Amino acid sequence: MSTIVVRGLDESVKQQLAAQAKQHGRSMEAEARDILTRAARRPHIGVALLRAARAAGDAGLVVPERTDDARSVDFG
Repeated sequence: MSTIVVRGLDESVKQQLAAQAKQHGRSMEAEARDILTRAARRPHIGVALLRAARAAGDAGLVVPERTDDARSVDFG
């Protein structure tokens, strides 16, 4: 199992997480783990919409191939 550290979390978010954890009968760590797991496994909205369109017979939706290259971002 991996470990992460979240720095700079707003106190109100921490309090809300603690309240949710208590409501669900688990620790804050278990609550955060559940939230992160569900969020990471949630399908990307664009992919979900594309799948829904395809299931409905595409409805004329054309998705062009990407021809551009991904760009790197410098946050520094």
